[in-house]
This record gives sequence, C-alpha cells and structure tokens, in this order.
Amino acid sequence: MKRLFLLLVILIPVTVFAQSANKLTDLADYVNPLMGTASKYDLSNGNTYPAIALPWGMNFWTPQTGKMGDGWQYTYDAYKINGFKQTHQPSPWMNDYGQFAIMPLTGHLKVTQNGRASWFSHKAEIVKPYYYSVYLADHNVTTEITPTERSAQFRFTFPKSDSSFIVIDAFDKGSYVKIIPSQNKIVGYSTKYARGPLKNFKNYFVIYIDKAFTLYHTYSDSTLTDSLELHSKHASAAIGFKTANGEQVHLRVASSFISIEQAELNLKREQGHDTFDITKQKAKDVWNKTLNKLTVEGGTVDQTKTFYSCLYRMLFFPNKLYEINGQGKIMHYSPYTGKTEPGYMFAGTGFWDTFRALYPFLNLVYPSINKEMQEGLINDYKEGGWLPEWSSPGYSDVMVGNNSASVVSEAYLKGLRGYDINTLYQALLHGANNEGPRATGRKGVEYYNKLGYVPYDVKINENAARTLEYAYDDFAIYKLGKALNRPI
Repeated sequence: MKRLFLLLVILIPVTVFAQSANKLTDLADYVNPLMGTASKYDLSNGNTYPAIALPWGMNFWTPQTGKMGDGWQYTYDAYKINGFKQTHQPSPWMNDYGQFAIMPLTGHLKVTQNGRASWFSHKAEIVKPYYYSVYLADHNVTTEITPTERSAQFRFTFPKSDSSFIVIDAFDKGSYVKIIPSQNKIVGYSTKYARGPLKNFKNYFVIYIDKAFTLYHTYSDSTLTDSLELHSKHASAAIGFKTANGEQVHLRVASSFISIEQAELNLKREQGHDTFDITKQKAKDVWNKTLNKLTVEGGTVDQTKTFYSCLYRMLFFPNKLYEINGQGKIMHYSPYTGKTEPGYMFAGTGFWDTFRALYPFLNLVYPSINKEMQEGLINDYKEGGWLPEWSSPGYSDVMVGNNSASVVSEAYLKGLRGYDINTLYQALLHGANNEGPRATGRKGVEYYNKLGYVPYDVKINENAARTLEYAYDDFAIYKLGKALNRPI
C-alpha cells in the first residue's frame, strides 16, 4: 500500500514555544507509552499502561505497580514497582489473562509482592515501545526489557552483593514452576485469567539466565518448599547468586499457550543468538516500519508525539493468539475446544468498542493484518460456534450488539480477499438469527425479528441500544450479501 501523507491542521499560530516538527525519522521515538497512564478508577480516565511489545504481538510487558489481579496494573502516580509482568490485558475493565512476573532484588530475599517491591522515579525511567528501563532504588538494580512477538530479553545491572536474586511469580489461581539449575533454566505456567470459562488454559513460559545459580527455591504462596518443582495454587521461584558492581545478568524469556516445548521454539525462532542490543534494534525497526505507514507534517513536536502515541495504541489489539510450530505451520490454542488447532486466531478486542473506527482504519492502512484477523474469525466460528463480540481470549459476556457483522462486512467491501468469506457470511446469518452464549448472537432476537425492535418490558437490559445496533448490523449484512449475490 502506498504511504499516506496527512496534514495536521494547526488552528493556533505556532509560537516560539511550540517547536515545529520537521522531517521525521525514528518515529518510534515520538511515541510516549506513558500517555494515558495517569489512571484513576473513580474518574475512569487514562486506563492504559506502558506496553513494551511489537505491533499485534502475542505478549506485552509492563512494569507492575498494582497488585496481582488489579486491572490498573500500572498507574503513573504510583511510586513502587513489584514486578515486570507479561500481560495480555486489553483494558482494566476486562483485566488480564496469561500473566506472570519477574523481579530482581538484593539484600533479604522476599517473594511477596509487597516484600520485593522497590521505590522508583520517573526521572530514572525510560519508556519506548521497543525498550523499557528503570532504576529500582531499594535494590540498586537497573532493569531493561526489549520484546519480540512471543518473547523478550531482560538485562539486570546489579550492584556488588552477596545476595542478588531474581523472583519469578507465576501468580495465583493455579500455577507451576520448575527450576533446572544444570541448564540455568526455569519453566512453568500460569492458569490465571479474568474472563471465562476457558478450557485447558495455560500460559507456559521458559526462562534462561546467563549466570549460574548458587541458590534456588520454590514457594507455595509465600511458604518455602523443599522441591525444585512445584504445582500450587500460587507458585513462585527464586534464584540467587553473588554479583560484582555493575554486573549484567541477562534473561531470555518466551511463552506459549500450547506447551513448554512450543515456548522453547518461540524463543529459538524469535531470538536465536541475538544480543539484547540486537533484539532492541530489531524491535525498533519493526516499530519504525509500522508507524511509517502514516507520515504527518505541519504540526508541532508535541502534536506529532500525540499523533504517534495514539497510533501506537491502535496497533496492539486484537493481539496474536497464534504461534508457528516446528513444521512452520500456523497453530493456536483454542479457548473454545481447549486443544491446539490449525490456523490464525486473535484475541483481546470488543467489536462494540472498535467496529466504528479501528477496523475501518486497519482496512485502509494495514489490510494484511486484518486479513489474518478475518481468518481468525473463521476459526472462532468453526471452533466455538459463534463469532466473538468480545474476545478475551474466548467469549466474554460484556457489551451489546452483534457488531461482528460490521467488522466482517466492511473488510470484504473495502477489498480484502483471499479468505473464506462464504463461511463468514454464514456465521453472520447464524449470529443475526440466534441468541448465543456469553453475549454472542443477539439477545432478544425473537422480539427484534418479529417486532423490529427489542421492547422495554421483557426483562432485557439496554433494549434501545440493542435495537439500534441490530438495525445497523442488518444493514452491514445486507451490503455483504448484495456483494456476494446472496439472498438474505
């Protein structure tokens, strides 16, 4: 697709205090991932977190200031970090799934969130889409993170200490850790999720450390065990060693929704023998290439930063749920069957929130990724029987409407091809004429199809909103049916 050139219209004359943005390079460095993190539940403002990830990546990373299970996992006014968390959270209201955390510390070994937490300052924090760094004052440790789609590298700079540690918290709701000292390796999984039910859900992880352990423990909640392998409601692992002043310890981390073996494969495929700095540069290159689809001119530096910071947010969800197996085939964990299935799948999006703007934008600027998303919707329907209206990662019982109709129809009408549109069309008809589980299909469909609206007095909430949504969705299905020469 040809690059689009936009003109930012300036309504107020640029003063000497508003520096103009000239020719743009390194667009990723215009992004401020902290924008929107001054979140407050009471006012429902902000509600974002600094996602260190690649566009539509399967895994994101974020410093965690909130407690385990708190949707507001990072807030700008917090002053302590208790871990660096792998996250898939689309919003604080939906909360998270497939998460675990890593935390370096020195001095006394404490594995609880409050015990291991450290003061930090935004003055000692660097936040880019492709790189994160922060100084943990209580432990005198600098943490750096850089991502790939399904893995990440960590670099911890320790002080001189006889008591340096790394804690891996697999979180509650059922988890597993195993320490393998002979390989400088920790594996495990987390089963924690906020929206369900999910079948056979596990987020498997593998971690390699480039330094031998002299101490290693597992914990059930905060209780020390005598085992190197632990299944528990809340499993954690801790390793320890001596460090010299300024010594850097590197971690290679990857995860999979399929298996530990697949996590190993994801790590090998996406990192190989790359150093931290090479991984960082590759991540920056991906962001620059992706952001460069839109070039802006004519605005101030601050306006340009705002533009690219907003664009950065648009390029995360839905995020990839699929992986590539040893034979090079695209596979995914299915939240519907609980099995490993072939093909694409995405998660973490609610069509009520996104059909008006995000998906039309993807069709215009990033059609190739939306083609993958359409193929993923086919698998949602085949495996679960319905198109999702909110996936996180399976069917989530929130929001009204049947807006998958708009997402599917608009993609085809805007020119996307090369996928099974006929199956998707059947999925739209099925959803339009039936009520499914967990906000799929149409609640009140029997009234709507008979009367043309959902009445007020039939104990169905938000009946006016449902009527308006269904009417628009019917129009979208009609337009697609007409394009396919199909009767409705």
